Amino acid sequence: MATLDITALESFGFRFGDGGTHLARTMMFDDVARVLQELGPCPNKEQVVNAVDRENLLGKPSGEARRLATRHLVRLYSFDRTEIIYRALTFLWERCPDSQRLLALLCAYARDPLLRHCTRFLLEMREGQAYDRDKLSEFVEDQFAGRYSPVMLTSVAQRLAGTWTQSGHLQGRSKKKRVLVTPTPGAVTFALLLGYLNGNRGILNFESEYVKLLDCSPTTAIELAKTAARRGWVDVKHVGSVVEVAFPRILTEQELEAIREQG
Repeated sequence: MATLDITALESFGFRFGDGGTHLARTMMFDDVARVLQELGPCPNKEQVVNAVDRENLLGKPSGEARRLATRHLVRLYSFDRTEIIYRALTFLWERCPDSQRLLALLCAYARDPLLRHCTRFLLEMREGQAYDRDKLSEFVEDQFAGRYSPVMLTSVAQRLAGTWTQSGHLQGRSKKKRVLVTPTPGAVTFALLLGYLNGNRGILNFESEYVKLLDCSPTTAIELAKTAARRGWVDVKHVGSVVEVAFPRILTEQELEAIREQG
């Protein structure tokens, strides 16, 4: 796997650094779904700011609430058409509605360092296992030793669990349990693109953290990628044990050249 520098990954739409939106919000699925439904397939940042902050599209109770909602949505989803991740999100969002919750999770995962650091807790849960907020709080503390107060750790755990409930990985209200999500062609396409942008090639891309986030085996991911290819979203070449993917309908020639230079 090639190792790309952070500057290149940030130009694609990934975010790094300390903290993350889950210090204050979940992945805000209902809000981003409303924005994309009302503003069309690929609204830009100016349109989103105008709709959410100025016109109160989301029905927030105050100007401050509108401002915060706008800021957190932009941090999670970018709305910058020059960034590959946002364009891919909206490309697949429109074409594969059944994927939308998983697409939102993958985008938030790519753009929220806190969510990325803590997702191992979710993936290590067994199917049917009861969610334990105290154990998740302890896990967050282990990842960020001494950085957050006990109250903040509890709040972060609640927001992480809220995001995983929105994505379908946790089920239940007062007593949540781990369930396996159903991967889709659109979600697998997005997961493979995120891995590709990180330098994954061949079968390694079908074993990436992004594919694992979909509770998806490499074999299933290959079959779903082939389904996506038949729909025209991705190109797949699979001969024996060799499998490669390409994204000619998502990546521009300039972006492909930049990726090749990094690799």
